[in-house]
Amino acid sequence: MQEPGSLLPLLLTVTAISLSGTIAPGPVMAVTVTKGAVRKDAGALIALGHGIVEFPMIALIALGFATVMAVPGVKAAVGLVGGAALIWMGVATLRTKPGAFNDRRDVSKGCLLAGVTATIANPYWFVWWVTVGAALVLSAGAWGLLGIAAFAVTHWLCDLGWLCFLSWGVFTSKRLWTPRVYRGILIGCAAVLAGFGAWFIISGIKLLL
Repeated sequence: MQEPGSLLPLLLTVTAISLSGTIAPGPVMAVTVTKGAVRKDAGALIALGHGIVEFPMIALIALGFATVMAVPGVKAAVGLVGGAALIWMGVATLRTKPGAFNDRRDVSKGCLLAGVTATIANPYWFVWWVTVGAALVLSAGAWGLLGIAAFAVTHWLCDLGWLCFLSWGVFTSKRLWTPRVYRGILIGCAAVLAGFGAWFIISGIKLLL
């Protein structure tokens, strides 16, 4: 049996791959920017919501769930439902009133839920996990539960670090923002969410044709 220390090369690989996916623009980043305008620690709460969905997914993949998600019909359904949810989130973001940024308590309640929703509604997240993620989980599985647990924690810490940095950066720079800038940020985030949603719906339809 290999020494636990031999996990290091795998974890370094996991860190590099995870960060490349985490910093890519997407739904989770969009909601982090929106919520980060109110709370500098919004990223931590969103990462927690993201992890609430992600840790069970890792466990399911370890149990063989990836083969189910690879079925074209399932992928199409995820794309259609997830795409519609992202468009809805985009519309909701666009309808946010500037005054909502002053209600810190209300936004706080939504950070955790936003992390969960933005994750579940993102079909690309499912695709990543049944392909790249599944390969990493299987590699980590060579070290048993220790390897899978180490992989899960390492991957999530990458998410946590980036989202915390992002929300902190948005929060600390907001004093330079005018109401028009706020509105522009909202429109940009809404466009990202709706754009990904439309793309996923089109991809889902193509799988059914």
